[in-house]
Amino acid sequence: MIPLLMGTLGFICTYGQKTLAEKLGYPKDSKLLIIHADDVGLSHSEDAATITALEKKGVNSASIMVPCPWFPEIAGYAKQHPEVDWGIHLTLTSEWKNYKWGGVSSSNEISSLLDKDGYMYASVEDFGKNAKPADVEKEIKAQIEKAISSGIKITHIDSHMGSILASPELIAIYEKIGRQYRLPVFVPVNYIRMIAPGLVKYIDTTSISIVNNFAMAYPAVPADKWNEFYIKFLQNLQPGLNELIFHLAFNDDECKAITIDHPDYGAAWRQRDFDCAISEEFTTLLKKDHVQLITWGDIQKVMYNTK
Repeated sequence: MIPLLMGTLGFICTYGQKTLAEKLGYPKDSKLLIIHADDVGLSHSEDAATITALEKKGVNSASIMVPCPWFPEIAGYAKQHPEVDWGIHLTLTSEWKNYKWGGVSSSNEISSLLDKDGYMYASVEDFGKNAKPADVEKEIKAQIEKAISSGIKITHIDSHMGSILASPELIAIYEKIGRQYRLPVFVPVNYIRMIAPGLVKYIDTTSISIVNNFAMAYPAVPADKWNEFYIKFLQNLQPGLNELIFHLAFNDDECKAITIDHPDYGAAWRQRDFDCAISEEFTTLLKKDHVQLITWGDIQKVMYNTK
């Protein structure tokens, strides 16, 4: 998950004057949309809900948390389903109270990323205060390499809780890794403008691959207005590239235990996201509003001429 509602996202690639829509073969003013599921691999509940939503066409993209305990389950499914738009949700924080993880790399190789108990820091603030860029680069490469060695066909990378955007040095590493692995990179430029405007100059915002509208639920959205929030986003969709992010899981005992004392992005929250994603109202609106569903894999092909 990442702590923001709406924004403009930039990617490290330029193509001249053509829009992304035109590059993908659509009219210039098309409404392009990616419906994305974050945090896959976090738990069995997360995996099961995301797989169901993918199979029911409620989402068409997902990103995986490689260091988490349930990575093997989703890696096995991803290997069997290379047609799915799989990203790596680069994970450098471990925010839950009683459910923790370290890195993929050996702890002695990434000591600045770990707290006194050997887990990743719970907050982006603590991560940013302690993380050494060299350790970050080592760990995110290790996560990508583990995913590749597990048979996952990767189309993009993004950042759990936005932690990789904590400093100019980390942003540079993030972008560099994207280029090295020929992967589109998710960068929430508008969010950075709000919380740390001085960082914007370190990001290439000239790319045609800018997400013009981005949305996910946030704490102020009332539970009884959940579907309305997402429906309104679709109804107000503008031409250009748009992304909607769900956090999918079931409100079951496992998810309740993991997210205890953390109602934001907790079990009930994730169940509401799941219910919305597979609802008839939501999927019907997608068909009626002339939305062009695309994936990060589509963008990757345009950026890097991949197959």
